Amino acid sequence: MVTIPHLLVHEHKDNVGVVVVEGLTAGTRMLGVVTHDNSSFELEAKADVPIGHKVALADIRSGDTAIKYGEDIGKFVADVEKGGHVHVHNLKTKRW
Repeated sequence: MVTIPHLLVHEHKDNVGVVVVEGLTAGTRMLGVVTHDNSSFELEAKADVPIGHKVALADIRSGDTAIKYGEDIGKFVADVEKGGHVHVHNLKTKRW
């Protein structure tokens, strides 16, 4: 059983979480922790994801809003599968 978190999520309504370990590889069974209440969950990484980058917590469609910290942080510009890497290639700010 995994005991060190791989992924942090701030609120239950978030649809992305942040990788907090170096060298996360596709196929890793990640331990995720929701910091709001210290609850946990497991999720399989579908890609190699660098530390500090985001992972989709559910299947996401292009045009959907990204939610982190319980807030809108941008718009998905490509589909992302649950456990997939979320970064500038599939997520853009709504500011510009």
